[in-house]
Amino acid sequence: MLLSLIVFLPLLFALVLAILPKESWVRPAAFGFALIQFAVSLLLFKGFDPATPAVQMAEFFPWVPALGISYLLGIDGISFWLVLLTTFLLPVVVLGSWTAIDKKSRAFHCALFALQTAMLGSFVALDLVLFYVFFELSLVPMYFIIGIWGGQRRVYATMKFFLYTMVGSLLMLLGIIYLMFTARDTLGYMTANVLELYKLKVPFVAGEFLNPQSLLFFVFSLAFAIKVPMFPVHTWLPDAHVEAPTPGSVVLAGVMLKMGTYGFLRFVIPLFPEAAEHYAWVFLFLGAVGIVYGALVAMVQPDMKKLVAYSSVSHMGYVVLGLFAMNSYGVTGAIYQMLNHGVSTGALFLLVGMIYERTHSREIERYGGLAKAMPIYTILFFIVTLSSIAVPMTNGFVGEFLILLGGFQANKAFGSLAVVGVVLGAVYMLWMFKRVFFGEAGPLVKDEHHPLHDVGIREFVVMVPLVILIFWMGLMPEPFLKYTKASVEHFVANKDAYQLTILESPTETGKLTAAAMADQKEKK
Repeated sequence: MLLSLIVFLPLLFALVLAILPKESWVRPAAFGFALIQFAVSLLLFKGFDPATPAVQMAEFFPWVPALGISYLLGIDGISFWLVLLTTFLLPVVVLGSWTAIDKKSRAFHCALFALQTAMLGSFVALDLVLFYVFFELSLVPMYFIIGIWGGQRRVYATMKFFLYTMVGSLLMLLGIIYLMFTARDTLGYMTANVLELYKLKVPFVAGEFLNPQSLLFFVFSLAFAIKVPMFPVHTWLPDAHVEAPTPGSVVLAGVMLKMGTYGFLRFVIPLFPEAAEHYAWVFLFLGAVGIVYGALVAMVQPDMKKLVAYSSVSHMGYVVLGLFAMNSYGVTGAIYQMLNHGVSTGALFLLVGMIYERTHSREIERYGGLAKAMPIYTILFFIVTLSSIAVPMTNGFVGEFLILLGGFQANKAFGSLAVVGVVLGAVYMLWMFKRVFFGEAGPLVKDEHHPLHDVGIREFVVMVPLVILIFWMGLMPEPFLKYTKASVEHFVANKDAYQLTILESPTETGKLTAAAMADQKEKK
């Protein structure tokens, strides 16, 4: 029952926060609850066996037996670190938003904890309908976080974010329904269980677009491509980031975007292997173009937050490139880069938020000479910048290096294009750093009526764990890679006929067994 506890504990905390008698208790309570949530998630280390690719800690309960819909949770090397990244960032976000959220604090933290449940559920749900419920539920809290606590154009950004993601998700729902009926016709029983759906052989005809597997592949891919977001369906992201409050941007970049790349790895490629292999070049191309496009657009942004937003488009292009390389280097690097992006880009948004709280401006040209006024802040920003441009000994280098190895192995032309993105990434980040922190002091820095003060204790505490992870993941990646190795090797070796099994035998109260499945099939 550990996975259920991890998933629904934040929702319970949200209910507690909603009924606290005093508003002044909300922030301390939320931070304490976030630490508890992270501590509970660390129990995964005790029960998880990294040597096997099988689904572990599985929990099963028939939800709608007549339709084969079940409450099925499980975790493997693909989802392990994504769950921990989600719980790790929660206390960082709560502490980082201590002064950024100055109205309706109770409602904000309730929305934040509800969003946590939806994101965690998406990473461990192994029933497609259950996954879809969590996947869609994540939209609602983020809709309110941007819509209530966002900037001046928050309504426009919120509607664009919601409509983009909803359109893709509704098409995916049609695909899920089709798969369930296909399972009924092929397997003899209707099911939304992903482990069962992996067994389907959806018809595919190479060179013919209008065949069931190709259509389903692109329907699912569109939903996840919007979530990533991939070029050219990325235009909702910069607006959402710029208008979202700082904690909203951190969660959006740190975790929510990973739901898209996770969807490709968990559902799209294994469910539609022939279409994925046939059309892999399309996604390798779009990933490589997204890397360069995001970097070029970031280079000309006058707003620091929008620059970081477009850098996010570029960095997620690396993840897509690694996934569709479909070799060990690429997939390993893609998973590692998901974690890197959550740490580094989340840290960048926090740092931009800190300076915005002091000056109420993100315009690069209004800064300059900030290093003299805020030396500690400058050091922190420089470390995160090095991570973002993948300097050796930082986390970004490990992920991008593995992805480039995988990209070259899959397609040398697209791998070479991705290398151009590495150079451009260094250009826009270092150019921004130079203009903001060095040179002649800008009007915001030399304003004697509003002198800038360096990072405080709370802000320093927020950044320390992120900086530690940047160097830890860069210098000692093996402790992280060993938890994904077995699952990645199994995925690559069996990508043409991917199957997953349950590691443990279930108890009467929870997990899925062959006997339980057989009993369900007889009833159907």
